[in-house]
Amino acid sequence: MSHHIDYSLTFACLNQRSYTQLFVKSLIDTGVDLNRVVAVDNGSTDDTFDWLQAQGIQTLQNKKNLGCGVAWNQGIWHHQSEWTIVMNNDVICGSDWLDQLLSQAISQKLQIASPAMIEGVLDYDFQTKSRAWGQSMTGYVRHGTAHAVCMLIHQSVWDQIGYFAPFTRLLGYEDAIFFQRAREANLTMGIVGGSWLHHFGMTTQKAMKLEMHLNQSDSLGDRRLLKEHLRMSWLDRKLSRYQIKKLTHDARLYELKHHQNTIHGINDSDPSEIRWI
Repeated sequence: MSHHIDYSLTFACLNQRSYTQLFVKSLIDTGVDLNRVVAVDNGSTDDTFDWLQAQGIQTLQNKKNLGCGVAWNQGIWHHQSEWTIVMNNDVICGSDWLDQLLSQAISQKLQIASPAMIEGVLDYDFQTKSRAWGQSMTGYVRHGTAHAVCMLIHQSVWDQIGYFAPFTRLLGYEDAIFFQRAREANLTMGIVGGSWLHHFGMTTQKAMKLEMHLNQSDSLGDRRLLKEHLRMSWLDRKLSRYQIKKLTHDARLYELKHHQNTIHGINDSDPSEIRWI
């Protein structure tokens, strides 16, 4: 199906070449056309940029880290298409993830769609398990939510709410502003149960925090700038968080009852016991 749809895929990267290699291999293994892929190197000091170019991937290079928002916009604008996939480079893609994501977004009339995912250590057979989870949840969508690890975005979204906030100081909060604007505009969003990723878990941000001598619980982004761009009062932010928590709680109970798993799992201890959240 993906061959007949006008889509492109973009990701930002900053060093961490080993994760990018695993990611690109999984794209190839799952049938993604690399001619549709745009990588944005955000000032890597290792050989990430050279490696990407050697794979024949369209690669843009920034002289320094301009943040995700700027890099994502650069990739989106470089290869304009009806559907744009914006995603992390610290993921492994499951089989049939792309076709499932596109087909469900189209059939369910979603403007923003994300795959289901497992986060944490990759010490289990992800491809086998994700196929089973995908088959169980084919056709299921958790409506009203999405995540920034992977976002399939229809071109109509740019016309309605614009692109990502291009402020370097946000450093990871770009997605919060984007999703809040999407909710305010009543855009249709959903997480697709038939499409799966494994996410290693914010590897670039973890590395940046180590370099900056920050605790992993510390924020890289400017919280004051985030609040300014959210344009929400304290009460509105609290109400929004409550609504999201309730949506997640209700959806989790439904998914466990009907599928024995949810669209979001954590693998942080026993590989035979994924924690469904």
